[in-house]
Amino acid sequence: MACLQIVFCLALASAAYGCGVPAISPVVSGYARIVNGEEAIPGSWPWQVSLQDNTGWHYCGGSLISSHWVVTAAHCSFALSDRVVLGEHDRSSSAEPIQSLAVSKVFTHPNWDSNAINNDISLLKLATPAAIGRTVSPVCLANPGEVYDDGRLCVTSGWGKTRWFALSTPSKLQQTALPVLSNEKCKTYWGSNISDVMVCAGAAGSSSCMGDSGGPLVCQRNGDWTLIGIVSWGSSTCSTSTPGVYARVTELRGWADQIIASN
Repeated sequence: MACLQIVFCLALASAAYGCGVPAISPVVSGYARIVNGEEAIPGSWPWQVSLQDNTGWHYCGGSLISSHWVVTAAHCSFALSDRVVLGEHDRSSSAEPIQSLAVSKVFTHPNWDSNAINNDISLLKLATPAAIGRTVSPVCLANPGEVYDDGRLCVTSGWGKTRWFALSTPSKLQQTALPVLSNEKCKTYWGSNISDVMVCAGAAGSSSCMGDSGGPLVCQRNGDWTLIGIVSWGSSTCSTSTPGVYARVTELRGWADQIIASN
C-alpha cells in the first residue's frame, strides 16, 4: 500500500523500528580503535551518526534518539553549516543510501565546562525528520537512576582513528566491546577529573580514539540497546590500558527531556 500521508507513514515506520532494536543484528567479538576494535556489520548500529563539515570531512559521531533529534558531545562544536549523516557504514562508498540532513537548532548544556569537560552534551534538532527504516533507527536513552554495574560489557562504535598516530580515520564503521568501570575505580586512573556526570569504560585492550567523540556507548537492557554514554575524553594516545570517559546519560537525561519537550 502506497503511503499518501507522510506523517502517518513516518509514524508507522517509527512504530516498526522501536528504539534500541536494530533490524540488522550486531555481532560483537568478546560480547558474545576505535583502537583494537573490529569492523561493524553494515547497518547494525542504525542510530550511529557521522557529523561532517561542508567538505564532507567526518569530525565527530553522534546518536539518533528520535526522527527529529541527535545527541552528541558539546566539545564537537557542531555548526549549522555542518551535516548529520545517517545510514552510513563505508564513508568511501557512494553507493550507500545515506541521509545527509541539515540541523535547525543546536542546544548545548548550560553547564557545559570545556575546562573540566563536564556536562559534555549537545542536542541537534534536525531541520527535516530522519526517514526511519532498516538502517536508520533510534537508540533508547538510559533513564535517570539506572545503574550499570562495574564490569558490565557495553559497546562503542565510530569512525575514529584506529591508531592515535594515524593520519586518517577508517572508512568503515568500527566497534568494540568495553567493560564499564565504577567511578571509584576510574578515579584510580584519572583522579579528581572524574565527576558524577561522567561514566568510564575500557582499560581492557581497546579504546575510543580521536574522531569517535560524540558517538555512542550502548549497553543492552531487557533486550534493547540503551545509550548510557557519549564519547567525551580520554588518553591523548588512545591507550587501551586506560579507560575512556563518556558523558553519563542517566545524569543528563532530565535536561535532554526538557529541551525536547519545549522544542
